[in-house]
Amino acid sequence: MAEYILTVDEKDRETGYMEKLEVHKKGVLHRAFSVLIFNSKGEVLLQKRAEIKYHSPGLWTNSCCSHQREGENLNDAVSRRLKEELGVVCECKEVFKFKYRVEFDNGLIEHEIDHVFIGQYDGNISPNQDEIEEIRWVPLDKLNKEMSKNTEDFTYWFQILMKQPEMQLIVQQVQRINNGSK
Repeated sequence: MAEYILTVDEKDRETGYMEKLEVHKKGVLHRAFSVLIFNSKGEVLLQKRAEIKYHSPGLWTNSCCSHQREGENLNDAVSRRLKEELGVVCECKEVFKFKYRVEFDNGLIEHEIDHVFIGQYDGNISPNQDEIEEIRWVPLDKLNKEMSKNTEDFTYWFQILMKQPEMQLIVQQVQRINNGSK
């Protein structure tokens, strides 16, 4: 069944809906979201994308990401996708957004305004095997070192997300909270 996702203009205003694969073939600007889930130790949950994904298979990325579908608001889309990908229900809050464009070797194009959400969760995780090959919790300082050394192991958007000034502030806050609880 075809999935229709929200397309937007340069100011993130809704322009309509288009079939997801067509959006990625044509490089149409669309709305996406990326979720970072932290545990009470201040570690972030990463997922390794399944090998069957239509782009960026086998790469490490943020906890969850997807697109807003026709008939749902952004918060509902985040909740839906957390449940579908990770079997997780948790409160998330939008913290910033950024725009990027990348062309993949397979001819597909990601051209997104990516809304970044964060949440905290310490419960069980049930990764969807069709979406996720592996998960792991990583301390932020270790993640930053790993991303610097092995950029080819991480998705393009996750690398951009982690370099955003707003994300650097979040990293500092999480580290301060984590250091205070030791």
